[in-house]
Amino acid sequence: MNTSVASQFKNLLISTGVCISLAGVSLAANAAPKTVTLAIPTMDYPVCPITVKKALLQVPGVSQTEVNFKKRQATITYDDAKTNVAALTESTKNAGYPSTLVGVAN
Repeated sequence: MNTSVASQFKNLLISTGVCISLAGVSLAANAAPKTVTLAIPTMDYPVCPITVKKALLQVPGVSQTEVNFKKRQATITYDDAKTNVAALTESTKNAGYPSTLVGVAN
């Protein structure tokens, strides 16, 4: 390859890499943290929230969860580009605690 062609090829690769990087930033900017509340009526014992919390925190994209035994609810903050409500309810169901959506904070 002569120097001119090699230089043009290098510039093309750099430009393409910048475009791909910017596209990734754009996609990441569209992802937003969401907070939802799930009703979990089968939490009958004070230790149940521990199991529910562990199950929810294993879902990719979940950043925070608070489980309230008295209300029998869990409030979860997650990245909506990585997971969704169906995955959250599936996770609690698989842990032995079926849940349903009761509220969306954002």
